[in-house]
Amino acid sequence: MGRHVKIRINEQCIEVDAGVSLDELHRRFRPDADVIILNGFPVAGEPAIREGDELFFITRGVSPSREELEYLMMARHTPGVHEKLKLATVGIAGVGGLGSAVVTALARVGVGTLIIADFDVVEPSNLNRQHYFVDQLGMPKVEALTATLCRINPYLTVHSHHLMLTPDNIPDIFRPCRVVVEAFDRAEMKSMLVETVLTELPETVAVAASGLAGYGPNNDIVTRKISDRFWLVGDMVSAAAPGAGLMAPRVGIAASHQANQVVRIILGEAEER
Repeated sequence: MGRHVKIRINEQCIEVDAGVSLDELHRRFRPDADVIILNGFPVAGEPAIREGDELFFITRGVSPSREELEYLMMARHTPGVHEKLKLATVGIAGVGGLGSAVVTALARVGVGTLIIADFDVVEPSNLNRQHYFVDQLGMPKVEALTATLCRINPYLTVHSHHLMLTPDNIPDIFRPCRVVVEAFDRAEMKSMLVETVLTELPETVAVAASGLAGYGPNNDIVTRKISDRFWLVGDMVSAAAPGAGLMAPRVGIAASHQANQVVRIILGEAEER
């Protein structure tokens, strides 16, 4: 019996004959692929296949199947972590600078269901810090963002609501959520969202932000545990003012804090700050 080696093809572990050619694997597993990556680099020539090699066969412009994408995500996060993220439902209240960055991070990490809500449309002043594009100007933000999220992962479930959030509609919209992210600009809207979630949704955790304007020190932005169901991100001080507006880098730092705290909550982690 001939010798075999174990390799990975598009993150699936496969046993093949020792000495098998790359060309044969190409024909057998993905004959339509026009890009081949071997151990992190585009293939040049016809290299020998060795034990433990990792191959990716890519067809330009074609999305991987749901099953294949599952393997790819699982390989990055391990099966147990990926399964918890995939089964989670997270709400994002407001999809401007904070919210559009938070939801993009959660989509990339594999959160399975995202509920987004915002009444606004994409306008030129948004483009310095929000995850939108020039060709989306004038579109409802939730519509534009849904299109972007589906390009990141076409198998996500995204529920979008183009409306003004109020204490009356927040409970119905976000009831399925394990976590709701507060991502508004105005202080009164922030308070309203957090108060409504904590009062009306007793099984839901709120992750809010306050103090992220300008270009102050990176490490002044921290994550604080206010209560068992309420986390607050920011420096708690800085507000938008002339010469210190809302800018992509610092907004992005706060958004990543929020997204990471959401992941920690989903995975059952606990920390004080």
